[in-house]
Amino acid sequence: MSALREYFRFLEGIGVITKSPTTGIETPKREKNGRQVLRSDEYTKMLSLAGANPRDYAILQVFLQTGIRVSELANLKIQDIDFIKPSITVRGKGKQEREIALEKKGVHALRSYLIVRGVDSTSERVFLNYQGEPISERGIRKLVVKYRKEAGITKKASCHTLRHTFATYKAEKGVSAFQLQQWLGHANLNTTQIYVHLGKQNERKVMQDTILV
Repeated sequence: MSALREYFRFLEGIGVITKSPTTGIETPKREKNGRQVLRSDEYTKMLSLAGANPRDYAILQVFLQTGIRVSELANLKIQDIDFIKPSITVRGKGKQEREIALEKKGVHALRSYLIVRGVDSTSERVFLNYQGEPISERGIRKLVVKYRKEAGITKKASCHTLRHTFATYKAEKGVSAFQLQQWLGHANLNTTQIYVHLGKQNERKVMQDTILV
């Protein structure tokens, strides 16, 4: 648009045209950087590498199976896990509580970790560091970066990337924006709509990649 505007301004200046056709046309806003999303082979590699460590594996699975924030995962308590339903209760922004159903992989990962963790710790938090104290948000971020690097993933994947991956995958599978909003704990539905939009974009790509010849 800038190039066209300058070109027609030049033509207008030398008398070739009387008025630039770009007059009144707004310059498009620069698009925001796309949200990073991991491919299935990428997050599967991370899970495989973490498989020997029940805590790390459970952390990655909870991120991928629930889409919770790093702060919510760090503050998750033993009593927040319901293995009967199964589900977890999350305390998000503004101290708002929401319940997220747990899939089989998440249930298995948490059960396996809690068996190893034991009940001797006085901490009510689920995830502990190697000193038996609640793991910090910084510790969780470092853990995710560690497995991302070991998996050979060059994109700057973070804890939030796992959240985006969860939401985008669910949107691709047809989960409504209203359900995603509840799971993700978004105050505004517009924040959730981006995932529905990304899901539709990916559907078009899949259709194009599988076109009949």
